[in-house]
Amino acid sequence: MPGEVEDVENRGVKDRAGQSYSSSSYVIEDSEAQWTSWLVPMVVVANVGVFLVVMFVNNCPKHNSRIEGKCEARFLGRFSFQPLKENPLFGPSSSTLEKMGALDWAKVVHKHQGWRLFTCIWLHAGVIHLVANMLSLVFIGIRIEQQFGFVRVGIIYLLSGFGGSILSSLFIRKNISVGASGALFGLLGAMLSELITNWTIYTNKVAALLTLLVIIAINLGIGILPHVDNFAHIGGFLTGFLIGFVLMPRPRFGWLEQPNIPARVNVKSKYKAYQYMLWLLSLVLLIVGFTVALMMLFHGENGNDHCHWCHYLSCVPSSRWHCEEN
Repeated sequence: MPGEVEDVENRGVKDRAGQSYSSSSYVIEDSEAQWTSWLVPMVVVANVGVFLVVMFVNNCPKHNSRIEGKCEARFLGRFSFQPLKENPLFGPSSSTLEKMGALDWAKVVHKHQGWRLFTCIWLHAGVIHLVANMLSLVFIGIRIEQQFGFVRVGIIYLLSGFGGSILSSLFIRKNISVGASGALFGLLGAMLSELITNWTIYTNKVAALLTLLVIIAINLGIGILPHVDNFAHIGGFLTGFLIGFVLMPRPRFGWLEQPNIPARVNVKSKYKAYQYMLWLLSLVLLIVGFTVALMMLFHGENGNDHCHWCHYLSCVPSSRWHCEEN
């Protein structure tokens, strides 16, 4: 009726055939068409390039002591792999990884090599490790970059990797750690927070939430096996989860079309009240969390002294394996 004020939030959108669609479908389709993914493929190329450089430096035929056996795939020359008894993932030696920037608590804290908190996320223990991580990055990262752009996916990837490295350093002291898994879990965490903060615009939201939670639970569950740095996974996931609330809220339906909306239509604020609250809370937790964790790390604090059961988050002992320090 004339004179009535319409709320854009509750209006459906019709296509040219007159079929009605919900506002959630319209917003998501519009957002997905905005970006072309290029950063994620470049990150994949960079990781592969770094791995080749590491293998070139490793030079197994020259540096292998033969204590653990002969180099694998010797036809590759200096790019051949360490003996499988030493590295079952078809990769370099731990000493080479350490030289190239692997995460090492002693070097970060006592030798002030904080740069290792970043460099370790570009290193991989072997071909199997690299392929698994890069496939995961392609499947997860491209979707996020298409919807939210390269700036946001880049920030989430790097800060999540950094957060995973910090938590790993707080709990694991005796072994080195490498891999982009913390950054990848950050992308999973961001997907979860994006679903939560934009809950009202999604269709089939419960099914999407349950699917995502199952995927996250399975991947974190794998982390309780020995020789897997689950602290990096958890730290990356929590970082990405909080960043998602800060960087990935979607505007109310109709906000972007505001200049073309008739005056009789009431357009509210850009975001909903709960989105603003989640944004503020997550930003505060991120700042406080990073500050406290970095202070603890560089003061030499051991996270296990403050959480006596947390070591079970990274390795659960069984009759088939011992954890010691993962």
